[in-house]
Amino acid sequence: MLMLGGRAVTSGGMVDGGDLEMCEKEAESRACEGPPWPARLRSTSSCSSEGGSGGAGAHAPSPADRQPAAPDGGWGWVVLLATILVLALTLAFPSCIGIFYTELQSQFHASNSETSWVPSIMTAVLHAGGPLCSVLVEHYGCRVTVMLGGLLSGIGMATSSFTQSIGQLYITAGIITGLGFCLSFQPAIAILGHYFVRRRAFANSLASTGTAIGLSTLPLFAHFLLSHMGWRGSFLILGAVLLNCCVCGAVMRPVHQGSKKPNRTRGQTDKVENEPSCNGHYRANGNLAAFRAALQKHMAFDLFCSNKRYQIYSIGVTWMMLGFVVPLVYLVPYATSHGMEHDRAALLLAILGLINIFMRPLAGIISELHCLSGKHIYLFSGAVLVNGLSNCICGIGASFTVLLAFVVVYALSMSFVGSLLFHVLMEIVEMPRFPSALGLLTIMESVTLLIGPPLCGLLVDTTQEYKYVFYACCCAVVSSALFMGVAFNLLERDEGKTRDPPKHAAPLSLDCQYTGITPGSRAGQRSISEYITTV
Repeated sequence: MLMLGGRAVTSGGMVDGGDLEMCEKEAESRACEGPPWPARLRSTSSCSSEGGSGGAGAHAPSPADRQPAAPDGGWGWVVLLATILVLALTLAFPSCIGIFYTELQSQFHASNSETSWVPSIMTAVLHAGGPLCSVLVEHYGCRVTVMLGGLLSGIGMATSSFTQSIGQLYITAGIITGLGFCLSFQPAIAILGHYFVRRRAFANSLASTGTAIGLSTLPLFAHFLLSHMGWRGSFLILGAVLLNCCVCGAVMRPVHQGSKKPNRTRGQTDKVENEPSCNGHYRANGNLAAFRAALQKHMAFDLFCSNKRYQIYSIGVTWMMLGFVVPLVYLVPYATSHGMEHDRAALLLAILGLINIFMRPLAGIISELHCLSGKHIYLFSGAVLVNGLSNCICGIGASFTVLLAFVVVYALSMSFVGSLLFHVLMEIVEMPRFPSALGLLTIMESVTLLIGPPLCGLLVDTTQEYKYVFYACCCAVVSSALFMGVAFNLLERDEGKTRDPPKHAAPLSLDCQYTGITPGSRAGQRSISEYITTV
């Protein structure tokens, strides 16, 4: 259709201005009735008012525009599989140290408190390296960072097989291996959030099964290696196994849509650094400003001060970690100290992992139910509460039946905790701030993860009883669950008067303002992603 002197000319003849207005109104009404028309239909519409807007004259989207911000499938499933394997080799590995607990204690003539520092340092460094990991991800991407972490963890465990003192083991197995775990696990979680939006809860629950797979296979594998090759040969082989994180990182190619944001941030940082170069005083101020910007970007202190939900959640999870992972370290020593065979004690950890494998996807499906929409934090708090109370079962006795009951209850609650831990954080903060929010949270967790096992080891050395360890874990975990549930409830009551979603949603549905954004465009995908992550 062409415009000639205020009249529209179509292939069928002449159309006056009134008919043209009616045609445009009809197009607007169709846009209000449903989602925007596909780009293919709009380009061939006969109601276009400009000759260059349809047919061959339409602007063809670039490859970057055709690349969605979150594929929710496709190559994302390969990335999800790689993330599962990374979590199986990293997050579940510290519990595997419990298999070697007695051997290390007798080899280096160490106390319970001294021996427990090995998994404690490993787990703490795994979480404390968040800011360093964030910097590496910004400059080199998730793929290179995960591969670097796999190389570092493999070297650390292989070097641990040659140590001659418990102090050297702190450095090799604790610091080096733990840092490698951090560089592998955190970028794997972060890139998964960019590949999935609509199916994010399900993807996170599937990814968390990696921890369950590691819990069910690594203890049995470690026990097999220990019985045939000793703890030194076992550490050497486990170091080779950890190198598979490099293979997993190789398939984590970046999402092209988000590759421009770091460049802008770096450009802004460079501008802050280069502008005050004319004076030493201004240069010092510029460096201080750049340092503050880096802290804000990688550790989210501003988010911790301004976002009350993130503040409550990070404090609650940090306190929870004081006793959440300790039972995994002391379960095998507790069982063997009461006469249970070593292989049956290792079987308890394997059963715990097997239950997690089947329950974590189910926990993700349950969390996506419509009745639980907006209530994931309460589901998470309830699971933490049950997990803490399950530790009281170990106080009944140390028989295989009693410990099996503990493992079942602990594993069921752990499935919901593991599947919702990162998903709740993604709901509380916006996705662009998720890496820095995760970095600060892991820094805070590292403190309690570091002191938890040694404090419990000191408790064992003092009382000569392992059951008091589980009682202490019960108190820590239950109190954190009550804190998060009550605090979020009070916060929502305070915000209830100012938050009224139906009143804000009504003008959108009545006005039906169509912006003309194509479904495959960059702005459309970004707005949908921001809406989902900030509801």
